[in-house]
Amino acid sequence: MTPQPNIIIVPDPNLSLPPSRYYAADFYKLTNRRASSPTTPDFVLPDRVLSARTTPYRPTAENSIADTRAFSPNNAAPCVVQGASPSNLRLRQGSVKEEAGGIAQSFLESVNTSITPVHLNEDVVDIKGPESGPCACCCRCGRSDSWRSFASRGQRRARSYTAPRTGISELTGIDWDPPKQAAIEVPKVFPPGESPFEQLPVEVLDEIIAQLALDGPPSGYAPRNVDLVNCLLTSRTVHVATINTLYSNITIPHSSIFFKFLTHVSEYPGLGTIVKRLDLSHFTSIGLGRSRQVNLEVQNMTSRTLLKCLELTPAIQEVLLQENLDDDIDENVLCKLFFGLSKLRAVDFCASSSKPFAESFTSAITTLIDSPMNLGIRRLSLHECFTLPSSVFEILLPRLPQLTHLDVSHTRITDNALASIPESACLSHLNLGRCTQISGAGVVDFLTNHPGAKNLVFLNLSCDIARYRLLWEVDVERLLPALPTTLRSLNLNGAKIRQWHVSLVLPLTKHLEELSLAYADLSVQDINSFFRPGPVTSSPSSSPTSSPVREYAPAEDLSAPWIEPTLHYLDLSSIPAITQSSLFSSWCNLLSPESMPLEVIELGDKAISSLRECRNTNKRLGWVVKELGRRGWYVRDTNAAGGNQSGRRSWKMGAMWWGMRKCPVAWGEVGGLYGHYMFKK
Repeated sequence: MTPQPNIIIVPDPNLSLPPSRYYAADFYKLTNRRASSPTTPDFVLPDRVLSARTTPYRPTAENSIADTRAFSPNNAAPCVVQGASPSNLRLRQGSVKEEAGGIAQSFLESVNTSITPVHLNEDVVDIKGPESGPCACCCRCGRSDSWRSFASRGQRRARSYTAPRTGISELTGIDWDPPKQAAIEVPKVFPPGESPFEQLPVEVLDEIIAQLALDGPPSGYAPRNVDLVNCLLTSRTVHVATINTLYSNITIPHSSIFFKFLTHVSEYPGLGTIVKRLDLSHFTSIGLGRSRQVNLEVQNMTSRTLLKCLELTPAIQEVLLQENLDDDIDENVLCKLFFGLSKLRAVDFCASSSKPFAESFTSAITTLIDSPMNLGIRRLSLHECFTLPSSVFEILLPRLPQLTHLDVSHTRITDNALASIPESACLSHLNLGRCTQISGAGVVDFLTNHPGAKNLVFLNLSCDIARYRLLWEVDVERLLPALPTTLRSLNLNGAKIRQWHVSLVLPLTKHLEELSLAYADLSVQDINSFFRPGPVTSSPSSSPTSSPVREYAPAEDLSAPWIEPTLHYLDLSSIPAITQSSLFSSWCNLLSPESMPLEVIELGDKAISSLRECRNTNKRLGWVVKELGRRGWYVRDTNAAGGNQSGRRSWKMGAMWWGMRKCPVAWGEVGGLYGHYMFKK
């Protein structure tokens, strides 16, 4: 006989147990079967049987029932049968994405479970009261509405009698009443094409189907948009709406997928007219087990096949390329992009810097010298295309009258090329970071006088001070008062910003959400003045032309009413006054609730390394350290602070993190090589 396990049942001390009913521990005495018999199902005694006793029950090793079933924490959740454990539960595959409602500068890895894991205790079974709620299963846990007590109605039964439906003795006082089956309503069958869903307007049906599309970057080789593929087999009407969504945005992560797409579009040319975006920003040969030479031999992605793809997609509006394809972007491909696609509005050549690409680009653009032709491109990115000669920009930019987004970071653009942008342009995003061929005076003249720069939202004027400095004191004093109030992100890393410039920076903090001041000559009190009011004092005698400066003081000394700042991100890298000790000091307000809505402070390597070791202090203050590549951030734990703000903004065009350094030209989730240049480098 199997020995009884030493398990303790903890009854509810508030329950009284009268002796008018038998207890479950007496089950084997009434049925001539032990509680551990394999023919007897284990169960937990129902609460109504417990409540029938007047004297509290004292469990012993002799009369304890061997049952390890636990109550589910949810009111309507099923009980976990004996022998179940969290490892036995069936888990679904998880996904990794940007955390929409969590701490800034972090990702969210979500794992969904079909059943809430219940942690079992093998030593103690806690019998709860009726407040645990009903159980949705058909087990004899005591919380199921299907189990009920019954009376024998004075009939005497044999000792060996068992209920015919359950096989359990009636002497337990419990029987199972099977739930009644609800009447099944037969759905109305509609003829093909006449269901209410198919009768919706085409525009509404397209919007509904578009919700099933995955905008996130591809990961691995798993199939994407499986739901859309299933919709293709639903009906003719849904098939047409799904085709429009499925072929609207094409993302190509590998050459084999590009070859399949090209083959399919070649066989059905009508599908090519649906394509609006060709996204090759995730394209790579890593993971295919091929070298670059092998890829050339495979001939899936070449300049010839890329040109054929562009010819089969005449209505394309956005083309996203990058450095892994620069050898395949020849002169014919570039001529097709600039002159052969009338509906093209956005093109990105991120980090394309090979010698063949530079020669092909120069040759294609040179054909415009004697032509009055204008291009319809509105969003252009030549980010990190540092091998292109300056003459290319002087020829290309004057022919972009509808330009709104321009990213020429780390290129050879000149003052003349910048000034040649047509006055009809309406720039909202401008990235001139690390451009060594432009001058501070030329940039300030363009931003203060050009009509196309009056509605800027994103402006990057950063520089590498180890090589050159773009903005000096005089340039800063001219630039800051002329910046528009539409500006939301301003990067002045490397600019010569001193204490007397604080009064010029302060008005910008009332509408800016991102402000980068790396290498600025500012003190902790100067930065405190962005978040707390102070009086106006005279400027230093060494700079008679500079404006007055605000110093730390109570709010009542201000002549104008105080307006709360809107800063969410502040870059204080390489500022000597900003260290781990100064941030933790009592006179620094950056980490206090007074600095809200500030949630991200970017710091240098030395400060981040020191903060990384202060785990207890970080937890007490409600801040955490986040790092990615060469960058490090000190991030406010908004969840612990009681807030839950999202970093998504319309001007970020799909990005959620703060402090991006690459200007996006198409709406979409951040990933691939674009994410590297936007946040990691």
